[in-house]
Amino acid sequence: MEPVFLDSRHSNELTHIKMGHPDEETGMGQTLTLEQAQQIVAGALAHSRTAGYRPMGIAVLDEAGHLKAFAREDGASMFRFNVARAKAWGAVGMGVSSRVLAQRAKDNPNFFVSLAATAEGRLLPQTGAVLIRNAAGETLGAVGASGGTGDEDEAICIAGVQAAGLVAA
Repeated sequence: MEPVFLDSRHSNELTHIKMGHPDEETGMGQTLTLEQAQQIVAGALAHSRTAGYRPMGIAVLDEAGHLKAFAREDGASMFRFNVARAKAWGAVGMGVSSRVLAQRAKDNPNFFVSLAATAEGRLLPQTGAVLIRNAAGETLGAVGASGGTGDEDEAICIAGVQAAGLVAA
């Protein structure tokens, strides 16, 4: 069933608008699916295990910052979820990787203190999250990781996104 919206040009007439169906040729309008989110988590964890990293937490968020998938490996700290999600939330909210956010926070600390307060503590500008994009360059969400160094966290996020056939940015 298609959603119904009021057409502002004709206040008494209802129009139907198709939503959620990407253009098959370009992928434009694509949304992050649960299957893709789970593939990202699986790919990130596989890379982490192969590299011998400490137990990780991985959070995948959609383009609106909502949690799509999460995994915390056995032995990972209880903080892994909050840290991974906060890295990803900041990335998707600001439209850049958390590595870029970390540099911006270093260059403009007052802004990021204010931003963190405005975001009620949900934003963490530290390396370890990347944007998830489709082939057309549209942002579908972000993935963040926590458990290793920032570089290790970022590396497994990139590997997870690539394992799902998407583009890490």
